[in-house]
Amino acid sequence: MRKIIMFGCLTSMVIMVSALAFAEPGRNVSWRKHPNLAAAQKFVDKAFEKISAAQTANEFDMDGHAQKAKELLDQANQEIKAAAEAANRHEKREERRRE
Repeated sequence: MRKIIMFGCLTSMVIMVSALAFAEPGRNVSWRKHPNLAAAQKFVDKAFEKISAAQTANEFDMDGHAQKAKELLDQANQEIKAAAEAANRHEKREERRRE
């Protein structure tokens, strides 16, 4: 019985990690506050989708290059979010300075 429970737990963990590895980058930059950064996030998302489609169509890992490109797109998305957050902090500092 313990082996079955351990196997179930291990399988669940593998599925969760796989889901995270293949998760699409999220779009979380405000269009209202940062339209250019939000547009960049949209392009990153589209590129990620196209690479996923290429992986499916080719039915092989393309020597890991497609996955590496997806990882770099995820990194780019994180940097876009960080840029928006930095702009928000700068804007708040400017508002406080004007008061």
